[in-house]
Amino acid sequence: MKRDELNRELAGLRRARIGDRRAPHKPLLLLWLLGRFAASGGTPGGTAVTYDEAEEPVSRLINDFGPAVTSPARARERAAMPFVHLERSLWDLRDATGQAIGTDAPERGGQLRARGAHGRLRPEVEALVADPAVLAAAARQLLEQHFTPALEALVRDAAGLDLPGLDEEMYAAVPPLSDPSGRSAPSGLSGLSRPARRARRAGFAEEVLHAYAYACAFCGFDGALGRHPVGLEAAHVRWHSQDGPDAVDNGLALCSLHHTLLDLGVLGLVPGPSAGPRIQVSRLYVTRSEAGRAVDALHGRPVAPTRPGHPPVSKEFVVWHGRQVFKRPGAAVM
Repeated sequence: MKRDELNRELAGLRRARIGDRRAPHKPLLLLWLLGRFAASGGTPGGTAVTYDEAEEPVSRLINDFGPAVTSPARARERAAMPFVHLERSLWDLRDATGQAIGTDAPERGGQLRARGAHGRLRPEVEALVADPAVLAAAARQLLEQHFTPALEALVRDAAGLDLPGLDEEMYAAVPPLSDPSGRSAPSGLSGLSRPARRARRAGFAEEVLHAYAYACAFCGFDGALGRHPVGLEAAHVRWHSQDGPDAVDNGLALCSLHHTLLDLGVLGLVPGPSAGPRIQVSRLYVTRSEAGRAVDALHGRPVAPTRPGHPPVSKEFVVWHGRQVFKRPGAAVM
């Protein structure tokens, strides 16, 4: 396998069929495996793991960064699906006797444990990602294709990936494009660049901030340093990585805190009967402090209206966020 083949395999991961809901299960398993491999120092076989070892940490990643489930039993064994179905071009899965386990195996943690299921990334994949540059690029490709920028650092840290450190090694190994010596890049690194992210439309952030009068649509924060807003961001309701348009009716001006909480699913939206949407707070959210209770106090409050001439958030994108991101979608607003 060559690096461009690995890129294609990662880009072409088959999505699980869970209705129309996003399923980042395979990317999260892969990111966790890459984190283990990096921690092993790139030792051959450094991704080898039993299902019993992977179930709790991978299920936790899926619960934290994937759509919510209502069944506690399913929440505990969500790692079973990607463990069974991850593409065999990347993944070798076997039972305790060494027999290969096919993708038609039941997605049940108990059965996988009983069979002594264990897997590892294929040796040719490990050989590629043993290069810190390739590992960092693969991780960034998965993060940028399946998550939103506000979550990328959180997912990366939860998976145990020290990408800033890997980035230093990656770019230190690549000569500048204008290298006066005329030397080509080291073998395997020629043409190295960050995986391309779908470009955002120029002007989107400014249009969204202007539409909400440069104030957080949830709490009203409108801080500025001189003439420049600080701590305010243009949030996509339907994530950009999930085909969300760069349009005002898919945007909210939010303070940094509420942007992150929206992307994590702590905060969500429910369509209003006639006016704009209202804010909902996940029942999974807990707090002990007065500052934390300020988030609870948002529950049921209307989102600030846009300035005249600007559209409110479209119901289509509110519904998407409720199904795909918000923890325990459909929680009633009291």
